[in-house]
Amino acid sequence: MSVPRRPPALLAAPLLALALLLTGCSSDAAPAKTPEGVPGQGAAGPQSDAASALRASPAPTPTPSPAEIPDLGPETLAQIPAEARQAFVVTGEEADSYRSSAVLYSRADPAQGWEPVAGPWPAHNGMEGWTDHHVAGDRRSPTGVYTLTDAGGRLPDPGALLPYDEHPRFAVDGEGFFGEPLEGSFDYVVAINYNRTEGVSPLDRTRPLGLERGGGIWIHVDHGGPTQGCVSIPEELMEELLRTLDPAMNPVIVMGDGETLGR
Repeated sequence: MSVPRRPPALLAAPLLALALLLTGCSSDAAPAKTPEGVPGQGAAGPQSDAASALRASPAPTPTPSPAEIPDLGPETLAQIPAEARQAFVVTGEEADSYRSSAVLYSRADPAQGWEPVAGPWPAHNGMEGWTDHHVAGDRRSPTGVYTLTDAGGRLPDPGALLPYDEHPRFAVDGEGFFGEPLEGSFDYVVAINYNRTEGVSPLDRTRPLGLERGGGIWIHVDHGGPTQGCVSIPEELMEELLRTLDPAMNPVIVMGDGETLGR
């Protein structure tokens, strides 16, 4: 009797099943290929988790630097004492100009820096402009950063915070360079501590650098023209300045032509 032959398909099926059992859970099995440019659909590995976390993390917010006084260069800024919290900045139009503008800055919080609190105000300086080496009679205002500690004037104290010396010797007469009357120019003054002793009346004539280096450089009431070397502002602004400059804030004046102050 003959044995009937099994169809080829029935013989192959058990072999295929056996092959799948042997390879289907192998950790070395090659991953299924995906079309080029199409990401796989499997679970993300450790590297992709880190990349996703990096993309999701917000960038740290930079800490803003304290605000500096505009248009002052590194050399000038370095001259401002660390303890100064008021700065009266007088900027000349040009090195040989007698016209300036003035702005008062304050930094109540050093972490936030300087901010303008008054001005800009019109101002005058020396007839011949500015100089880095002031000498007596050169008709130029000395550039630089100087402390402000003492005030005074012919008129009674308008409410100054700085020590104020009321004295008739602040009276002045005569004419300025353009024939304008000088009367009243020293009704209010703030001494600029160039070649003088701090803590005394602006009338004190002590000159630590010697008489040849000049002195008596003040902020005073404007008379409508250039000065011998002082800085002048209108009377009502002079009163405001006197009521604002606070010795507890160690005020300074920063003065010079724009190009020099930008160094």
